[in-house]
Amino acid sequence: MKYGVRTMQCYQIKIETIAIGASNYRIRSLLDRQQYFDPDGTAERAGIAPAMWPIFGLVWPAGIFLAQTMATFPLRGKRILEIGCGLALASLVLHRQGADITATDLHPLAETFLKRNLALNALPPLDYHAGAWSDSVTLLGKFDLIIGSDLLYEPEHPNLLAGFIDRHANDEVEVIIVDPGRGYQGKFGKKMVALGYTRETEWSERQAVRQTLKRGRVLNYRRVHA
Repeated sequence: MKYGVRTMQCYQIKIETIAIGASNYRIRSLLDRQQYFDPDGTAERAGIAPAMWPIFGLVWPAGIFLAQTMATFPLRGKRILEIGCGLALASLVLHRQGADITATDLHPLAETFLKRNLALNALPPLDYHAGAWSDSVTLLGKFDLIIGSDLLYEPEHPNLLAGFIDRHANDEVEVIIVDPGRGYQGKFGKKMVALGYTRETEWSERQAVRQTLKRGRVLNYRRVHA
């Protein structure tokens, strides 16, 4: 991974080069976790605390692992949703492969960074929707594959995330959430099972997962229409 630093008036960014599969991706990201810029209070009104503000704009190991997984994942015929996309590295990888991918995030700057990263990688526009997991009415629709990374970092997130997934899942759906081990995996899993999903265990035991995420897991669920 390589990067160069650029200075902006409101916050500092860097341009990283990240290798995923056989391709390199240039990613515009925040310089570090010290960045903060919310002059009109948009993030605060959305419930994003100052300490959490920069989280969307950094490349995390779980996000890289998800992107690597998507580089070789069977995609044909699937409508795909990336939840809490942040810098949307996995969505960029899927988009380059011609997948039907939609990205979504709550952060007010996520769409701006996504547009810049699409341009940096010579990719056409990608379907993006802003919103919270608690939103009961959206234009997202239903999906065959729902993915995300490093999403469970608050006590209320397991229930909110599971509910959001269920509202946007087709009758037959696969869910892949890469979690670095923040402590809410069990609660999320119980909620998913209660909603009628079956836990797949194969990926949790892969050596690549253990090496990359240490305490993390790939939380893989399916629902098959009877």
